[in-house]
Amino acid sequence: MPYPDRLLAEDEEVISRLHPHWKMLFWPVVIFLGAVGAGAFGAAQTDSTPLRYTILAAVVLIVVIFTLLPFMRWQTTHFVVTSHRVLIRRGILSRSGRDVPLSRINDVSFEHSFFERLLGCGTLIVESAGERGQVVLQHVPRVESVQGRIYQLMEDDSERHEHR
Repeated sequence: MPYPDRLLAEDEEVISRLHPHWKMLFWPVVIFLGAVGAGAFGAAQTDSTPLRYTILAAVVLIVVIFTLLPFMRWQTTHFVVTSHRVLIRRGILSRSGRDVPLSRINDVSFEHSFFERLLGCGTLIVESAGERGQVVLQHVPRVESVQGRIYQLMEDDSERHEHR
């Protein structure tokens, strides 16, 4: 579920809504395909019904732990950039969130490995003037453009406060 617009301030608008990059789902998909394939092969090799059920239970357990949970974590993690703040929301059953007002951001930087550059993602580091300090967002898609956009929004926010 995306960040609801009803929770925005009156003059605030959403600039960007992001999930972590799809690369987070690569290994869960590989594990899913391997578990289902190995389970089907193993079940076809035996005539024992209890052993088939054991194989099925093991495959279901592997799929839930190593595929379904990572997908749900990916689906319920949101990076939202608005005209006033950067928001992070995480959690499947319990939720956690952090809002960093643009006016309190001191620096925005990014890092990405060669492989992440090829995939178009990376880590965004937001330094804020507060007691909690740094926010590290991993697996951010198009990290360089997100960083640039946040800088532009910081400038716009600074100008808006100067003209008040």
